[in-house]
Amino acid sequence: METTTAAKLELLHRNLAAAREPSGAAGVAKRAAKGIPGPRERIDMLLDPGSFVEIGALVRQPATANALYGDGVVTGRGTVEGRPVVVIAHDQTVFGGSVGEMFGRKVSAAMDAAADIGCPFVAINDSGGARVQDAVTSLAWYAAMSRKQLRLSGVVPQVSIMLGKCAAGAVYSPINTDVLIATESAYMFVTGPEIIRETTGEEVTLDELGGAYHQAERGNIHHVAPDEASAFAWARTYLGYMPTSCFEQPPVINPGLEPGLTAADRELDTLIPDSDRAGYDMYDVLLRVFDDGEFHEMGENAARNLITGFARVDGRSVGVVANQPLVASGAIDARASDKAAHFIRLCDAFGLPLVFVVDTPGVLPGVEEEKIGVIKRGGRFFYAVVEATVPIVTVVVRKAYGGGYAVMGCKQLGGDVNLAWPTARIAVMGAEAAVGLTQRRTLDAIPEADRPALRAQMVDFYNATIATPWTAAERGYIDAVIEPSATRREIRKALHLLRDKTVRHGPRKHRLMPL
Repeated sequence: METTTAAKLELLHRNLAAAREPSGAAGVAKRAAKGIPGPRERIDMLLDPGSFVEIGALVRQPATANALYGDGVVTGRGTVEGRPVVVIAHDQTVFGGSVGEMFGRKVSAAMDAAADIGCPFVAINDSGGARVQDAVTSLAWYAAMSRKQLRLSGVVPQVSIMLGKCAAGAVYSPINTDVLIATESAYMFVTGPEIIRETTGEEVTLDELGGAYHQAERGNIHHVAPDEASAFAWARTYLGYMPTSCFEQPPVINPGLEPGLTAADRELDTLIPDSDRAGYDMYDVLLRVFDDGEFHEMGENAARNLITGFARVDGRSVGVVANQPLVASGAIDARASDKAAHFIRLCDAFGLPLVFVVDTPGVLPGVEEEKIGVIKRGGRFFYAVVEATVPIVTVVVRKAYGGGYAVMGCKQLGGDVNLAWPTARIAVMGAEAAVGLTQRRTLDAIPEADRPALRAQMVDFYNATIATPWTAAERGYIDAVIEPSATRREIRKALHLLRDKTVRHGPRKHRLMPL
């Protein structure tokens, strides 16, 4: 037994060294063979240099002969751009990063700390799932950790960074965080290819089942990074747009820049093609109307017909929802509706104003869309907009037809300031469809050779008199028709006006959105 202070210090150093590499040389070799960093190295890539303070390094399962320090997870606190963050990182070298009792206790304590402090919670995931040898104990702690997320949800930002292969129970906590980031080499699935083959006879590759890009296309992953350093950099940037908690404001970065008309502003006046059938890239609009030409996209691999991401207006964070006319003409489908609903609710939870940039022919028609639930999933999009209490500014740049006009932040759904470019077309449907629906008998009554010319005249008349921004402006559905080059400054003015907007919904247990 150590009796001197020097001996006790020596024991401390030995224990801390053992805790830093619980599996010893074998663990180091295992990581080297996989080519992956250790959990503390990963944490250092996320946090400000030297800011990490580890908590629970000497925790291990009591009364267990082969217990290892840390029990498969490293937990602690640090800062990102000087602001506090609670972070956990799975340790693949200890029971494969699987969940045991002390693992669960450490993570639960970290989640409580994030809730108590009121700061973001970041989980770095690289786990084999439940610890089989711990039986129901592992399952119980999975459930306990899931319940802890209730304290955090919508109160502090929650970010999951998925590295390696995450299976079974290891996918449920990440999917319930606000944002899920993965590297290209990451996988996530409930049951792996081997178990599927044994139970159902289906043959599927690891990549087809749970590869990062496939899961991103399904909407389960919000960003796929080429490597771990890029994943952590994306997370740091994301946290820079977020407040520390829902009770605070996001940081203000470089306000007051470029107050006057710029060359980039003027380029907007010629950006929209004269032909309705010609496409253009919505990113060319977004990069010209927000601060510093910066746009931090989220969900870029899913439903590419709808763009969601973060930008700044006069130095303040905003969430952006925009149609992409280069993909399915910017039509809104079931997957785009899911993407938008999640993003809108995320922004609303943390007080980020929403800017809608609209160019959509409406809801995508089709049998397959009906089969996969475009009605219910579109309803979630509508519900998210109606439920939002943050300022909403909408800019219609070209088409705004049918349900697409409504759900993309129209005044009747809750938009505060609605603007339109002179190129805007606002109507129940496009000219071609409207003429086909309402003028069929007239067209059928004339010789077939004369129909194309008359149809073209009808389309031109519809576009000139019905599908215009002037009708909407006359009735007050549009607050102003503006020059495209004025868009950046008009959005800035609108959000400044709305900065103190406060809306409180009536008391109830919770709302019932269509799920």
